[in-house]
Amino acid sequence: MSAVAELAPAPAMAQVGAQLDLAAAAELTGAAVLHALRSRPDGLSTAEAQRRLVEVGSNALRSHGARALPVFVRQLRNPLLLLLVAAALTSAFVGERTDALIIFSISCLSIGLGFVQEYRSEKAVEALHSRLRYTALALRDGAEAAIDVTELVPGDVVRIAVGDVVPADLRLLEADGLECDEAALTGESLPAEKQTAPTGKRDSPLDLASCAFLGTVVRAGSGLGVVVQTGSRTAFGAIAVRLGERPPQTAFQVGLAEFSRLLVRVTAALAFTILIVNVALGRSLLGSVLFTLAIAVGLTPQLLPAILTVSLSTGAKRLARRSVIVKRLIAIEDLGNIDVLFTDKTGTLTEGHIEFSSALDTAGNSAVEVLRLGLLCNEATRSSAKTFSGPLLDQALLATPQARAIDLGGFRRFDLRPFDYERRLASVLIEEPSGAHTVIVKGAPKIVLDRCTGVSAEARAVLDDQFAQGSRVIAVATRGARQRSSLSVGDEQELTLAGLLTFTDPVKSDAASALSRLNALDVEVKVITGDNDLVAAKVSAELGLKVLGTLTGDELDRLDDRGLATALPTTTIFARVTPEQKSRVIRAQRELQTTVGFLGDGVNDAVALHDADVGISVEGGSEVAKDAADIVLLAKDLDILADGVVEGRRIFANTIKYVLMGTSSNFGNVFSAGAASLYLSFLPLLPSQILLNNLLYDVSELTIPTDNVDEEQLRRPSHWDTGLIRRFMLFFGPISSLFDFAMFAILLWGFDAGATLFRSGWFAESLATQSLAIFAIRTRRIPFSRSRPSAALLLSTLTVVAIGIALPFSPLAHLLGLSKLPLGLLVVIAVVLPTYVLLLDVAKHWFYQREAAAPMRRRSPPVNARRIARRATRWSVPTLVHPTPHTHEGGSS
Repeated sequence: MSAVAELAPAPAMAQVGAQLDLAAAAELTGAAVLHALRSRPDGLSTAEAQRRLVEVGSNALRSHGARALPVFVRQLRNPLLLLLVAAALTSAFVGERTDALIIFSISCLSIGLGFVQEYRSEKAVEALHSRLRYTALALRDGAEAAIDVTELVPGDVVRIAVGDVVPADLRLLEADGLECDEAALTGESLPAEKQTAPTGKRDSPLDLASCAFLGTVVRAGSGLGVVVQTGSRTAFGAIAVRLGERPPQTAFQVGLAEFSRLLVRVTAALAFTILIVNVALGRSLLGSVLFTLAIAVGLTPQLLPAILTVSLSTGAKRLARRSVIVKRLIAIEDLGNIDVLFTDKTGTLTEGHIEFSSALDTAGNSAVEVLRLGLLCNEATRSSAKTFSGPLLDQALLATPQARAIDLGGFRRFDLRPFDYERRLASVLIEEPSGAHTVIVKGAPKIVLDRCTGVSAEARAVLDDQFAQGSRVIAVATRGARQRSSLSVGDEQELTLAGLLTFTDPVKSDAASALSRLNALDVEVKVITGDNDLVAAKVSAELGLKVLGTLTGDELDRLDDRGLATALPTTTIFARVTPEQKSRVIRAQRELQTTVGFLGDGVNDAVALHDADVGISVEGGSEVAKDAADIVLLAKDLDILADGVVEGRRIFANTIKYVLMGTSSNFGNVFSAGAASLYLSFLPLLPSQILLNNLLYDVSELTIPTDNVDEEQLRRPSHWDTGLIRRFMLFFGPISSLFDFAMFAILLWGFDAGATLFRSGWFAESLATQSLAIFAIRTRRIPFSRSRPSAALLLSTLTVVAIGIALPFSPLAHLLGLSKLPLGLLVVIAVVLPTYVLLLDVAKHWFYQREAAAPMRRRSPPVNARRIARRATRWSVPTLVHPTPHTHEGGSS
């Protein structure tokens, strides 16, 4: 029986997480913490971990899934609708049963419509979540295994490395140059250095050098730690729980909320005035209340949440068909707002298939010995005849046919210092067949040459020539060594340059057209690469990317933050940069109030993916990169990314269409009904007729997410502007009301209409005008016929108009308080409808000309809260699995 199996029995585990908080663990040695958690250096057994998971609960901060009851309850949050139902029930109680039944039925249909749309959208989100799995590398049964982060328990031993998001609160057992970005918790921009030695008492529970906190990002080094706290017991979890189940709102969602509050204020003022005046005119109190509430419901944008969620879920499905997987629905909006896109070079602008080209000595001649040295200092391994693993350049060396002809027999390797992105080189200590010991160093040419002595001008000229040809170059150097079995840092100094290894990576055939398309979408593309500046510049030139300037990693280090901010607008290529420098560049670009996207697929890209507004990785990329990204492309293709940008903008444009509709004809018609009630001897529409009109109109608007969007609206990012919406309402609302008042005059004086005919005529006309207005408002083109609506929107709109005109002739007419329309009135309506839409077209042209010069106001939500909530989605479980409770003793917060 293993030592792991001898742990304390499961019932005692209920107190493991609560007895030892992180601050207490920080003061103990690693061995003492393992003992307190009844764990071992080689981790838990699978069986023990399962028992602890049952006792302690999942390592979750969120739950996902479509739950019918909460969705239904949200439909009942409209107080106006509930008041209307209450008033209808009161009406039935006093004898007005027919009207009450109609009002109640229409209200139920409205609630049902919202429920169906929102529930379908939540099911789409649930399906999206089911495709995602975030894992951590834990020791189970004495071996490393990828474990779902939500299944980690106190006592698990976990490995973390650069780019990883720390999966739980850990007491570190090993730390090799480990640094963690704790800005989400502390606000500190500099990463925190970590150690394994116990930490004394601290004033802050977050000042624990011997611990790594859940939700923080590993910036450098690696480590091994034992899980002390999970889920909402962690410091990060406590914050995430306080933020609630739903992430903080984006700028777009904040704008929607502002718009809703604006309509609520207008509705309240209008409804209160109408109620007071109707009561003062001696009309029935109950009838006045029903009419006023119906007016208010007509003004409420009930379907706005459904329109947004349907748009996003529809967009996610469309993007999936285009090989773009969205991990957060709201990321589609972020994707459409990208102003600046940073992309790596290899595999995105180039084919990404590195092939060995040549081995050259310092004079530029072919040299087999240089290739031999490269093969000896190599981290790749051969899995089969055609399969290799390890660094790509090392794989290319092993795979080249020339390598097979080189005899490495008699060479013995004693030690290896692997390549890392800080040193940017690798070194080995070997024993030659003669018995001499030699150090071989291979890496980035500039780094290697700086460590060499006596590098000739001829050798530097050979290197520059290879760079100018666009080759990727690795420098190889050597030095003699005393007989020993290990390398030291000093062995990578005072080297002798042996020669160069060159590799090629041709540009992608379709990259130029993709860059051109992104440029047409007003997305500025910048190249950020670990490769040298000459190669990056040559590739950019081949693809037609206009290069404004170049900064290397060394030049970046010499710039302070203000200098970098000044340089960014005139810099297109960032070359020879480290992962930390990538992050610094992206953070600086975000400080310029631009929405930043970053496309990367390597382990070294993970931190930068976290720092970008939109992190984008690819299906074939490293697991760490995909884990950090918001968007995953099934192919590393900028054209696919451009599709995503277009889709994000299309969704924004279609949502704005619904908003503008609610502030123009719909608002105007409701205002007209209220105004008409003040001077008519009868109500212009019965409450049930207003509700039916509103329901039919809402049905026609549900197809807006499917609508086409004009090309010019997709050319640049769009941002929410509440001021423009308010001005739109004040401009177009009165136009709608003017037509309504003209219709009132025609009905009263042209047809001597009584109450029933007046209501029938205006019901048909108002429903038709407010529905058909979408064709003018959905586009900025003049005339509107130059922009083609989607088939679904066209069909739904015309169907609703036809229903509105047909209802007065239907068997339901008497029940609804309607009567047949005379032929002359139908002719008048047929003339009014195109006249109204054409007038909207003319007014729209004048309105947008006036708005063209107005600057657009942008708002951003609290960044830190948004990032915490965004990162917290990885600790999410289905709704049937309950997250850990967060109200208990012993939690670290």
